[in-house]
Amino acid sequence: MLKNFLLICLFFLCFSCQQNTENQKHYDILSEKERAILKDELLEDRLSNLLPILMDDTDIDMWLLISREYNEDPVLKTLLPATWLNARRRTIIVFYRNKEKNTLERLAVARYDIGKSIQSAWNKEQQPNQWEALTAIIKEKNPNKIGLNFSKHFALADGLVKTDYEEFLENLPVEFHSKIVSAENLAIAWLETRTAKEMALYKNLVKITHDIIDEAFSEKVIKPGITTTEDVVWFMRQKVTDLGLETWFHPTIDVQRNNEALKSHIESFSKQKAEEIIQEGDLLHCDFGITYIGLNTDCQQHAYVLKKDENEVPAFLKAAFEDGNRVQDILTSNMKIGKTGNEILATSLAQGKKEGLRPSIYTHPLGTFGHSAGTTIGMWDSQNGVPFNGEYPLHKNTVYAIELNTTVAIKEWKKDIRIMLEEAGFFGNNSFEYVNERQTKIKPIKTN
Repeated sequence: MLKNFLLICLFFLCFSCQQNTENQKHYDILSEKERAILKDELLEDRLSNLLPILMDDTDIDMWLLISREYNEDPVLKTLLPATWLNARRRTIIVFYRNKEKNTLERLAVARYDIGKSIQSAWNKEQQPNQWEALTAIIKEKNPNKIGLNFSKHFALADGLVKTDYEEFLENLPVEFHSKIVSAENLAIAWLETRTAKEMALYKNLVKITHDIIDEAFSEKVIKPGITTTEDVVWFMRQKVTDLGLETWFHPTIDVQRNNEALKSHIESFSKQKAEEIIQEGDLLHCDFGITYIGLNTDCQQHAYVLKKDENEVPAFLKAAFEDGNRVQDILTSNMKIGKTGNEILATSLAQGKKEGLRPSIYTHPLGTFGHSAGTTIGMWDSQNGVPFNGEYPLHKNTVYAIELNTTVAIKEWKKDIRIMLEEAGFFGNNSFEYVNERQTKIKPIKTN
């Protein structure tokens, strides 16, 4: 009996491994080791080919990042290699750019090399005081500006904690204090700018996101009258886990139907959505994103549950969805280098309203973080412009969650509905493209 039991367990273990392998092949997901190799390659490419340009553009020749383990500066987290899940003890990174010699020194005032890209420059046995070791480097390099990560309005560029800042000042010679500047623009540029190698990865990442949504919004998962919105939410969460991926926010599934009033923005965005049983004739909407090798997606799409006598999505819903695509086109056509988020927002809303649409735009930077740093184009509750963050200008080679909605009157349902869309879009050199296409048709879900 024991022998038979072990054979059965072995069979199911092999079957499970085979299924996982097939899933990974289908979604083109790398193994953990392959991901680590790629992550480190992408980081080295950014440090070698991108960071010198960004430091020159922002006129900062020394950039200091200081963090302690488990309380890391968000920017420093993006500089750690695949085998460093956190900083170690107090980790100090020094980037020194000599524009005349065209060099960029990458030094770690830490006990260890930080992977292969940043070399340790501190021998504790020779100099027990870490702050004095840092000061010695600053004296030797004598930079024109010392950039520190503090920012009043951009949280991701405000990672230097009070204690580290005060200790740094206490140990820094007074003659260098006047050289300290905010590295806000450099930190934002580092977070928002994407390389060609990263964009190749991003394209696949968005495809995986779309594939998971396609499966969730299918008759395989949804059985009208039985399946709830929470069932679909947890299917998506489990799918992400089974694929060895992560999600940076809890997905949502919501329903619009012909016998229920349209919810307000506050109800849609700020309140916990109640679980509902999905029915035939429901217009479904999801908000879903995943994390993979240091990049994030953020996607909203729609599906429609066909009634038994329907073979396709009703024409009035198709027309409403076209209005949503039109708002996307208006927004992306107004994205130009140097324009602020508030300028793009105002122009796009005015154009949409002139065309008879009822748009709302709340597009945000996307990349290393889901809600990343960079140009903010509206918020759902700030349609007249966003203070400070909305004044940040658009830069090339950046990615955005093109997030928006438009309200459409549906006479067949005697009510308004809201087409809510979100797709990853890449803004290049004054040109826009979706990272991996966008939804142009509502997904039909068969009922039999």
